[in-house]
Formats: sequence, C-alpha cells, structure tokens
Amino acid sequence: MEDVGSVVARVGAAWLALVFALIVLPSALGISLGISEAYMWVLVKTLEWATIRIEKGVKKPQPEILKTPAANGIIERDETPMEKEIARLHRVDFEFSDIFYFCRKGFEAIVEDEVTQRFSSEELVSWNLLTRTNVNFHYISLRLTVVWVIGVIVRYCFLLPLRFTLAAIGITSMIVGTTMVGQLPNSSVKNYLSEVVHLTCSRILVRALSGTIHYHNKENKPQKGGICVANHTSPIDAIILTNDGCYAMVGQVHGGLMGVIQRATVKACPHVWFERSEIKDRHLVTRRLREHVADKSKLPILIFPEGTCINNTSVMMFKKGSFEIGGTIYPVAIKYDPQFGDAFWNSSKYNIVSYLLRIMTSWAIVCNVWYMPPMVRKEGEDAVQFANRVRSAIAHQGGLTELHWDGGLKRAKVKDTFREEQQKNYSKMLVRNGSIG
Repeated sequence: MEDVGSVVARVGAAWLALVFALIVLPSALGISLGISEAYMWVLVKTLEWATIRIEKGVKKPQPEILKTPAANGIIERDETPMEKEIARLHRVDFEFSDIFYFCRKGFEAIVEDEVTQRFSSEELVSWNLLTRTNVNFHYISLRLTVVWVIGVIVRYCFLLPLRFTLAAIGITSMIVGTTMVGQLPNSSVKNYLSEVVHLTCSRILVRALSGTIHYHNKENKPQKGGICVANHTSPIDAIILTNDGCYAMVGQVHGGLMGVIQRATVKACPHVWFERSEIKDRHLVTRRLREHVADKSKLPILIFPEGTCINNTSVMMFKKGSFEIGGTIYPVAIKYDPQFGDAFWNSSKYNIVSYLLRIMTSWAIVCNVWYMPPMVRKEGEDAVQFANRVRSAIAHQGGLTELHWDGGLKRAKVKDTFREEQQKNYSKMLVRNGSIG
C-alpha cells in the first residue's frame, strides 16, 4: 500500500513540475513556448478534415444530417413594417382578412422571437466534434467516429485534469497574492504589486481555458480614471480583459469561493463590491462609482451594462447607470469563435459548476477583443442616448446584432408599461391611416 502511495506521490509531483515548468512559469512571465500554437494548429486541421467528411456525408442520401441552424432563422419572415401593412387597410369597412397580418406576426413571435433565442447557445452550421454543439449530427463514417472518440478521451482524460490543475493554481495564487499585497500600506509599490498579481493570475487562468485571444487596437486601451464598458457573454469576460490589463471590477457581493476571491482581491485593488441591499440603491451605486472615477490614480472601472450574459450573437439594451457617472467611456467589443467552444453562460439552465465543466471540456476558448476609441457624452445628450450610441459602436465593431430589448427579460416578463406603449402606438397608426373611421 505504501508503494502505491509513493508512486502516486511521485506521479503527482512530476505532473505539477511539468505544469509549472511548461505552462505556469511561461504564463507568469508573459511568454509562450509554442505549445498552445501547436495545439491550435492541430485542432484547426482536425476540424477542417471533419468538416470535409461531414460535407461528403451530406452528398450521400442523408440530407437531414445538416440543417439550417435556429440561429439563422427557422421560419421565413416578411419584414414589411407594420405602418405599411396598416396603410393598406385605408378603408372604413372592416374585413376579416384585415387581421391576418397581425395573426401571422403573432405566430412568428411565438415560434421564434428575436429575444429569447439570444438566451440559448447558438447552433453551428458544421459539427465541431463536441457532443453538444449539433443535435442534428448522425453517424457518417467510421473514421469520423473514431476521431470523435479520441477527442472525448483527450478532452476528459488529459485536458480536463490539466485545466483543473491550472485553475486551482491560478485561483490559489490570486487569493494568496492579493491577501499578502493587501497587508502593505497604500502606496505606488502596493498598486504595482497588485497589478502584477492580477495580471499573472489572469494569464494562468486563461491558459486553464486553452485561451487564444487576439487583441486589436491596443492604443485605445482604457486609461486610469475611465470606465471600460463591454458586451457580456460569459463570466470569463473579465479574465479575458484582465489578461491584457488591470481593471477595478464592479459587482454584487457573493458567497462561497467567489466571495473568498472578492474579499481577498478588494484588499489589494480598489474593486467596488456591493451588498445585495445596496445594489438596489441606484444613487448609492452612482455615488461610489463617481468617487472612484474622480481619482485619476485608480484603475479604470470595468462594467458590463447589459447586466446579463447574451449568447455571443447580439448586444442588448445597456442600462443607463454606467453612463450617468461622467468621465470617459472606453468601449470594448468581445466576440468569441464558437467553432472551438461555446463561451456563453446560460445561467437559467446551468449553474456555475456545470458551466465551468462545459468550458473546461471544450477544445479551446478563442476570441477577438477590439479596443475602441474613447467616447464622451455630447452636449444635450442624455444618458440613454449616450448608452445607445456606445452600444451601436460595440455591435458594429464586433459584428453583433443590435437589439433594443432589455436583457432582464432572461428572467422576467415584459413590463405592462411596455405592452401599453405598443398598444398606444398601434392605435395611433390605425387612426392615422384611416382604418378606424
């Protein structure tokens, strides 16, 4: 029994030594040994080969293998504006056929509305050898099946333990490092060490996700005393951005492991954490954020104005609170490549543990980050207009669909006031077009 224990201990020590030498240390120093690049090259070639095999399989009498994904539309819509349709009803006498347009629009909204589909993972046109990314996949060939089985073994028996080890090292280093730095008196040395700890641990955590991140236009990176706003797809958005620079986070106080990390990091860095009772007080939140922005020596604040995760296809309504503070806004667009792994967190379906398991058993996390020119509030522009202007810029840069709906619909129903507003607009159009005599 002792022999078995000693063997396990030696294997564990050798495993940790390799992880530290080949991954952790290069990550801490900000260098690459080319392992990630080689892995991504092999992965891309494998997925290209799989796509060719699937396309050949489609040419056989199996037309149902690949179908148009729901993200591209499962129904054919008539995009005629309501105003034009009502204009055709320019007569006093009502006919039963007058209601067909509105019935059809109602059925279209029930089958596939433009909001709820943003809260589920986007479907891929071609299968990427992950069991959950294409429900329409069927058996095509023995070779493709063998490659899939090998992929399952690699992902669960090698990548998952490796990523779990790196995540444990990164989280532990974050807690221990920020706690130690937090004991130092406030000074430039403390700020410097805090940034080093945050950057180093974030780089390790990115390696734990097999992350390949492409940063564009670094000359526009957020500066101290500013506010960085970005579209929100996943909790790892913050790690993706912190991998290239430090930010002061804003969020609600959590319990468990997340709470431990929050309490440790706030000692070393001026993060802004709110209690559940405080975050409902909009004036208190605004005051604390203004105080932070007013100090030009503090790190830029990182805020996700959507307030919830959207599935990497769209940008939904930005809450205006972030744009009432004042100061310079630094927009950032984040776009993940779903071919290698689904970064979207559907918090209504998966808890954080299940989500992280899905992430760590994906092939990799690949994304593009665009730093955009800073924006300031124009004269005569209110907070809502400013928020919409920033949102439009992010959507355009990231190739995302811009939606005016509130992301809060992920968990709540449409407000009665919004329905009443649409009913009033509908009535006005009827009267204006003469449909009601």
